[in-house]
Amino acid sequence: MLVRRISILSVFLFVFIFSVDSFSQRFLGAVSAGVNLSQVDGDEVYGFKKIGLNIGPSVIFPFGKDKKWSLSMELLFSQQGSTQKSVNTARDTISSDTGHYDGYRLTLNYIQVPLILHFTDKRIVAVGVGFSYSQLVAVSEYENYDDPRGYVRTSTTLSGPYKKADFEVLGDVRLRIWQKLWLNVRYSYSMVPIRERHFSVAIPNGVNEWDRKQYNNVVSVRLVYIFNDLLPNKKKKKADDSD
Repeated sequence: MLVRRISILSVFLFVFIFSVDSFSQRFLGAVSAGVNLSQVDGDEVYGFKKIGLNIGPSVIFPFGKDKKWSLSMELLFSQQGSTQKSVNTARDTISSDTGHYDGYRLTLNYIQVPLILHFTDKRIVAVGVGFSYSQLVAVSEYENYDDPRGYVRTSTTLSGPYKKADFEVLGDVRLRIWQKLWLNVRYSYSMVPIRERHFSVAIPNGVNEWDRKQYNNVVSVRLVYIFNDLLPNKKKKKADDSD
């Protein structure tokens, strides 16, 4: 499986390099680096507290009048998940199947391929919508059931319980901050559940149980450098012909 994932990654990288070298007059090449602020809706842990990497190359195809429209494809390494520090409250964060726990940490590492349609205004700000396919390449999940030894790792592997594939819808805004360097903010959300989880907690008269579907919920903040970018036209100064 690892060899297959590496092969797929190599093919995408080859397409990226070939496109930029051979069609530089029509395609733009870019690289981005930043962070994800993520949570998993449905895990009974709240807040965009999980910080992870978001990095990779992309190919951009401008089209239309004045090249205001563009279609981009990216190849990203994206770290997502959820986290909750230990809390000293009467109601601790709830664990699946086993009651309460005091801490939680979930890391989902994806190889992600977003496809995005952008509209660029005056080559200064760009707004886009799209979707992405994500392939899970690594997963780890830790829970703490009041264990003085610390976090306890759960039985999560690439075989489950988290799905290997995630499909997300996304919105994207880019702002040029200097020459070919852009500031990028992106929001993405899973279109289908990445897992369905069973929860239970002891109550005075028995056990309260329920099931929740879980979804990736991510805000990304990145810097994007577009190598052969189309820069804004500089305003021509009017000649002063008054004597």
